[in-house]
Order: sequence, then C-alpha cells, then structure tokens
Amino acid sequence: MKSSSQFSRRQFLRGAGIMLGLPWFESVSSFGAPVVKGTPQAPRRLGICFFGNGVNPHHWGASNSPGGLEFLQTLKPLEPVKTKVMVFKGLWNPSTVAGPGGHYPKMNILSGLKVKQTTTDVEVGLTMDQIIANKIGQQTPVASLAIGTEGPKYSTDSGYTSLYSAYLSWSSPTTPAPKEIYPQQAFDQLFDDGSKRARDKSVLDLVMQDASSLRGKLSRRDGQKLDEYLTSVRDLEQRIERSEKLSTAEATTRGWQPSVKTPWLARPASGIPAQQEEHVKLMLDIMVLAFQMDRTRVVTNMLTNDLSNMNFGFLGVKGGQHELSHHANDADRLASYQKGNEYMVKVWSEALQKMEATNEGERTLLDNSMIMLTSSLYDGNAHDSTQLPLILAGGGGGTLRGGRYFDYSKDPNRKLCRLHLAMMERMGVKTDHFGDADNPLPDLA
Repeated sequence: MKSSSQFSRRQFLRGAGIMLGLPWFESVSSFGAPVVKGTPQAPRRLGICFFGNGVNPHHWGASNSPGGLEFLQTLKPLEPVKTKVMVFKGLWNPSTVAGPGGHYPKMNILSGLKVKQTTTDVEVGLTMDQIIANKIGQQTPVASLAIGTEGPKYSTDSGYTSLYSAYLSWSSPTTPAPKEIYPQQAFDQLFDDGSKRARDKSVLDLVMQDASSLRGKLSRRDGQKLDEYLTSVRDLEQRIERSEKLSTAEATTRGWQPSVKTPWLARPASGIPAQQEEHVKLMLDIMVLAFQMDRTRVVTNMLTNDLSNMNFGFLGVKGGQHELSHHANDADRLASYQKGNEYMVKVWSEALQKMEATNEGERTLLDNSMIMLTSSLYDGNAHDSTQLPLILAGGGGGTLRGGRYFDYSKDPNRKLCRLHLAMMERMGVKTDHFGDADNPLPDLA
C-alpha cells in the first residue's frame, strides 16, 4: 500500500510537470531605445544560445588582421557574417571554479552568482535575460521565450542536482524559467489564436486544486516550497490575463511595423522531431521568426543541455557529445568532438544569416539584435571554466561594432557579468551592479 506522502509527492510533481509545460508570459515594458514620435525605429532584441560540454580549444577562436577577423577552424562557418561578429577570449564567472561538481557549478552563465550545492532547494540567481524581460516585455505578446531541445533529467553528483544542467534562464533566484522543448508548443506560444490561453487557464485551475490539496500533508519546509510554487502559479495567471489584453494591433501601434507579417515557418508537427539536427534547426528558426514578427524580444535557446550526450550520427560521429568531450586527447575522439562543435556554429550562423537578410528599414534584423553563443566550459575535457567560449553577433541597434576579436585573458577584471551589464544597458536596463560586476565592458561600439 502506498503511503500518503508518496501520493502527495507524485501529485505535486504532476502539478510541477504541468507548470513547466506552460508558456512564459513575463511582466512587461518597452525596448531599450525608445521610439521617438515621428521617427519610427525597430526595437532591439536579445538572444542567448547555448550548447553543452565546452569546445575543442585547439580550434576555437579568432584573431584580428588587416582584412578583419581571422577565424580558427570551428568558427569558419561565421565567414558570411564576420563583420557583424565579436569573438571574446578570457571572460569568465569566478564563482564557477571553487569546489566539486564538474559541470553543475558552471551553469550560472547569465547570473554570475554561485550555484548552490544542493539536491533540493536549487538556487542560481535571477538571470540577466529575465531582468531585461521584466523591463521590456510590455509591448509584445510574449515577454520572453525559453526554448531548448532536451528536458531535465534527475540525478545527483557531488551534492548537486542535475536539474542545473537543463536550465539557462532563471525567473527568480530559485526558479528556472519554464523551458519549452516541443517545437509545436513553442510555436503556439508565439502565434496563439486564444485557444491555448483558454487551455492553460484550465490547466492552472487543476494545478491549484492539486497543490492546495497537499497543504495539510507537507512538512514545514515543503510547505514553504509549496508557497513559492503557488506564488509562481498566481504570477502566471496574471501574465495570461495581461497577454489577453495585448492584441497584435495594440503591440504594433508604436510607429514601427515588423517587416515579416505572417509566419514563413509552418506549424511544426506534434512531439519531438525524430532527427536531432531537425530539432536544433527548428528551435533556431522559431527564435528568428519570433524576432522577425516582434512576438518577443528576449529568447534563450539551449541547443543542447549541458552534459548532453546528443549523438551527431548524421555527421558520421560515433558516441554522445558529453562522452566525446572527455576525449583524453585521443585523435579519433577529438575529431568527432570537433565535428559537433563545428555543427553548432554552422547552424547558429545560418540563423544569423536569416536575420541579416531581414530588412528593417535603415538596418537589418541582425543589426538591431544581440545574439550570443556560448557554453559553460571552455575545455570540455578538463571541465575548464577559467574562460568561456563566447561570440556575440549583431549591432545592438547601432551600439555595437562587429568584426573584432577581444582578448581579456590578462585583464584582472575580466568578469563575464561586465559584458552582461553592457548588453543590459543597450536593452534599456540601467544598473550599477549585476552579478559580481559593477562596471560594463567598454569599447564595444
């Protein structure tokens, strides 16, 4: 016979599972560069793309030359957009290197704060994308979108929960932003006719009923967790209500109209694509389309989770990517690891090229955006996070000058959060401090 506590946990997790599948309707405001009456201009967008397990350091990087950026092998797919790209060396989050945990303590890329060593009460810190979403989402139907290709897996290592490896964006210090891995569901979040919001309301009602029925069966600590959970549910209810009030017509009466009016991407089939490469490309296409049609201006896109063992068999690779990242300098394994790295840069470059081909008046969509590609490790074989592989593409609405390589490896103040501060400022969030940094990187324009 099952105990009531077992039932309660199962019931609670069912509610939590429903919750993570819901769309992300963040609180709201306008983009960084305000529209001046009589001078319509396109908004700025922020995209953060992530892939797990680090890179092959022998072939990642660039240099400055009289002819512009010179890419090492892994970055060569960026040649078509190299004048719109910045490559950074040496930036890092100092809080990632102390203590055990391998990959998990490194998953604070967008907060810069220490990842809590725990298997229960997770904590990473509010991430920069969600701070921006809280500021600039008011005039778009969806304030921010968190998408990916792999869901969480539940295990522990060195006192850390593997949940950390599945989330890049955190809507509060202790709550990851719900990440959608089903392409059809992600598409529907952006292009809903109203029926999805009605379904979500019904789901929220069921979640509230399930959670409330647990009240008298939980310990004090679990009761506190339940209160946090119910607070997030109520917050979602409020977001859905605000989304209903914001029609597309209202969202585009700011003097600027998106150049793409209808989706060029067909509504994806239900479920997870059978081919992994199709899944990765679909999520990148959804990100590009969301920006083109101004459905949201903030996207985090996990092309893979950290610790992902995605298999690039379609490239002739044998073995999963995490397994191959620990190549021990074996030539065959290193070559296979390299192919996975190059593929991620290739498909990311293809998305950038679609953005560059989208005209928004005086600039292209890429010119009006900031799109980052990074991982939580530099050398995957050594779990080295003393610097991170990091590329920033786009012009930030005329505030960034691409085609350059920056080497901060000898800078005593080479904190990644300094770059975050610079990006936040360009997205309309002015603050003196973020994470572990108190001044933005200069000389990016």
